[in-house]
Amino acid sequence: MCSQPAGVGSAASDGPRMHRRYARPVAREGESGTAPTAGPTPVIGADDFGALLAEAAGPEAFGLFADRPLCLVEVDGRDDIGPLSRFLPCVVVGVASGPLRGPAPTGADILVTDDPAAPRPWVTCPDLPAVVASLDSACRASPRAAIALAQLLRFSPALSVPDALVAESFVYSMLQSGPEHRAWLDRRPGRAGGRRDPDGPRPEPVVVGRAGRTLSIRLTRPDVHNAYDSAMRDGLVAALQVADLDPGVGEVLVTGAGPSFCSGGDLTEFGTALDPATAHAVRIGRGAAMWVHRCADRTEFRVHGACIGAGVELAAFAHRVVADPGTEFRLPEVGMGLVPGAGGTVSIPRRIGRHRTAFLGIGGSALSATTAADWGLVDALAAVGR
Repeated sequence: MCSQPAGVGSAASDGPRMHRRYARPVAREGESGTAPTAGPTPVIGADDFGALLAEAAGPEAFGLFADRPLCLVEVDGRDDIGPLSRFLPCVVVGVASGPLRGPAPTGADILVTDDPAAPRPWVTCPDLPAVVASLDSACRASPRAAIALAQLLRFSPALSVPDALVAESFVYSMLQSGPEHRAWLDRRPGRAGGRRDPDGPRPEPVVVGRAGRTLSIRLTRPDVHNAYDSAMRDGLVAALQVADLDPGVGEVLVTGAGPSFCSGGDLTEFGTALDPATAHAVRIGRGAAMWVHRCADRTEFRVHGACIGAGVELAAFAHRVVADPGTEFRLPEVGMGLVPGAGGTVSIPRRIGRHRTAFLGIGGSALSATTAADWGLVDALAAVGR
């Protein structure tokens, strides 16, 4: 699976021309530049990838990689696959089979292996070929969003939390007007048929209580699995502002009613923003992420069921996350032509690192509570009341 593809010589024998055997046709101005090629993306030997990087340093850089949303590089035994790889306009995935040798290589956005004892930042995948194929498919389906997430995660962890939230919002807002998100909106059945509350008076989406020094915040849209809409966001922000301003609040406890803690953004609100610039202003001025961060040292999230998108993004800011053993975590935004937009590119890498965050965001697959605990995305497993 991870061996050098047949017909590809070493960097020494083929020299810089070897990249032509992998390169896809360069898109002309005005073309989408995202048409998939026939067959799976090959795994490139590390030496061959080094030859690609040698040419990428010159004016051909974007021509070489513009239509290559994913580069798969065999990295076993390597501690570096080239410092220039962090500047590439594609997702770089390091692939290693068998027992790992040496430190984790630098330069990759994602590192996957079938070694069951692989430490962070590696992701252990018992069925490595299937996972590689899934990442390939995801990058081909939403190349702009996948690449944007990888690029954002390359520098965001080094920023302060406020600056990183602004960077995330810039990228999210840009992608809102992009063709991949528009195509996802057009594919949604009925466009207005997302998750809705039952007919009749709408209950408060957030219920706040106070007992001594503990402020309890409960998400209360159980019939739609606590889908995160603007009203829930505003209620959560108002409650967290109380906690931030009141020195008498010593603990903030956030829970969710019903079968799920939070099923992610409410689909009925996707595509309703007036324009990306206004959406960015609202996200920065009224988002909950900054307020969770400000109260993080006193805040505990108790999650269960589906913990998707905003549900896990906001929870990851808290100093303590307790998950029911049956909880599943997922970041589905790249499949929608977006990146996580509720703070996930800021909070999650600070818990599990950028490589595993990119794996979750680009792959879009569910993460079990057990693995989430092993990775440090949650701090404890315990039964969580509904």
